[in-house]
Amino acid sequence: MEHHNLYALFRAAFGQSLQKTAITTDDGHSVTFGDIDALSGRMANWLESLGLRPGDRVMVQVEKSVPALLFYLACLRSGMVYVPLNTAYQSAELAYFMENAQPAVFVGDPARLAALSPLAAGLGVPHLVTLAADGSGSLMDAVQAHPGEHRVCEVSGDDLAAILYTSGTTGRSKGAQLTHHNLASNARTLQTLWGWQPHDVLIHALPIFHVHGLFVAAHCALLGASTMLWMGRFKPRQVLDWLPRATVFMGVPTLYVRLLQEPALTPGACGAMRLFISGSAPLLAETFREWQQRTGHTILERYGMSETLMLTSNPYRAEDGPRLGGTVGRPLPGVQVRCVDENGQACPAGGIGNIEVRGPNVFPGYWRMPEANAREFSADGWFRTGDVGHFNDAGYLTIVGRSKDLIITGGYNVYPAEVEGYINELEGVAESAVIGCPHPDFGEGVVAVVVPQPGASLDPAQLSAAIKERIAGFKVPKHLFVVNDLPRNVMGKVQKNLLRDTYAQVFKG
Repeated sequence: MEHHNLYALFRAAFGQSLQKTAITTDDGHSVTFGDIDALSGRMANWLESLGLRPGDRVMVQVEKSVPALLFYLACLRSGMVYVPLNTAYQSAELAYFMENAQPAVFVGDPARLAALSPLAAGLGVPHLVTLAADGSGSLMDAVQAHPGEHRVCEVSGDDLAAILYTSGTTGRSKGAQLTHHNLASNARTLQTLWGWQPHDVLIHALPIFHVHGLFVAAHCALLGASTMLWMGRFKPRQVLDWLPRATVFMGVPTLYVRLLQEPALTPGACGAMRLFISGSAPLLAETFREWQQRTGHTILERYGMSETLMLTSNPYRAEDGPRLGGTVGRPLPGVQVRCVDENGQACPAGGIGNIEVRGPNVFPGYWRMPEANAREFSADGWFRTGDVGHFNDAGYLTIVGRSKDLIITGGYNVYPAEVEGYINELEGVAESAVIGCPHPDFGEGVVAVVVPQPGASLDPAQLSAAIKERIAGFKVPKHLFVVNDLPRNVMGKVQKNLLRDTYAQVFKG
């Protein structure tokens, strides 16, 4: 039987490099690949000592740490299903996740133990342990009694490796099931596509409860037997200190914006770097251009989802084409992406449609939600992403928004990303968000929420006048608000549902 366990794939990759430094933290602590193998083995043995069996769920809500990453690997190697949770989730949300996933183990922060204990007990979670950001906690105490040698559990490629709960901006969060094969196929593809080598050094500045930090960044490094420079929380100056030692950086757009505020960001500081990757939220054209000017590097933007892992990427190699700002590149090898109209017919180049995907990376469905699965997959097996976009003649995909964010005003379709693009080009504008709000005559009215650049003073009337010169009248915002910042989730995505709630009454005055 072929070994399909994802951890076995990682172990084969770094098995000849056990003495090599795998991770160096921002406080100077280092672990080798041998340490990773031994400590994750102890953790896996501890899980099995509890009587857990492959397929049991292990739910984790802890701050980022090296032991937290190794515990994920322990779940893989013992055949458990890893369920990471955003650290911002509170008791009501945790109760829903526990009830839905029915975990055998919950790992939480020691500081939240008083709230977690009655919650876990009331919902019948058999085992509650703690893990702090500094590596202390009852989990680490418990695993010390177990040996580091561990036989990796044999699984099929279709067995679940993880469940990721979506952010739940509409209705209850859904648990996206990801298999060992989903994760392994995507990791192999990205390792090849992005030219990953053992001598690469990754600056890991992302959370690890999300696809980007865990299933893209960490997987690429583990599969490449590459060293990670590991920071618990993003610190721009720490990144700058590490750049001369690193070759790859992955970030959400917000991280790039903050790095651009550092005077020490220069071409010389980035001299050792070969690749900067951005994802999880749209990268503003201004950020894309300014990064080129300040560093001499062109950011590679890509596109993925919790349900599908990575789907598209701008080219890494120059011979494969340019990296085009405002696009997320072409479909990955082996991945199919199409834009279709409301009748399910393929859109021509430039035609805006609903994005659907299929491939070895695409999840088999949501955990215990057959109705959602029937709704979100087409009859011929394509997953409906909920995103809207179009391809250019060269096959590059541009995302114009979420289908739920589409504004229909007076019978006309308005795509927020298009209007935002025009607003963001205006002098003094840092960024914007365009939403639809209930309107008594038009059904929905276009509303823009704009953030000024530092030191800039924006006049809503002047902005509106400038926009009217650029786009069709039905796309022009009927109300424009200037604010200090936009609400975002931890991955940097603007939370338009919160904006719609805030401005819901704007046309009812």
